[in-house]
Amino acid sequence: DFAFFFFFCVRYSEIDAQGIVYNAHYLTYFDLTITEYMRHIGCNVSPLAMQTQGKDFHVVKATVEYKAPMRYDDELEIHIRAGRVGRSSITWELAIFRKGEEDVLSSGEVIWVYTDQQTHKSTPLPAELVERL
Repeated sequence: DFAFFFFFCVRYSEIDAQGIVYNAHYLTYFDLTITEYMRHIGCNVSPLAMQTQGKDFHVVKATVEYKAPMRYDDELEIHIRAGRVGRSSITWELAIFRKGEEDVLSSGEVIWVYTDQQTHKSTPLPAELVERL
């Protein structure tokens, strides 16, 4: 049911004294995956593109569930889908797996709200983006 998969390996700089991925990196992994998915569907979310449009996405909620540790050099697959697309928001659902395995190592949700950068108020998502999602 996931729309896109992003693959990468855990780097040495991401592990803590326990030899596992430090918890704050999970949100970085989610952010990387969202960005790559947006690129995959042809949506440019670079800072320059957003500034040019006068619009941007704000993260209003992020949750992470830690189910099993990830270690240095683990090959990971992060799966993503737009679980809910609202008038001005996207709820991203993500799950991390070790490559070739079925057990979920971590899962989470990130909610983006599309905003006008002058007023900082929510604004409707572009129809083209909704269609691509």
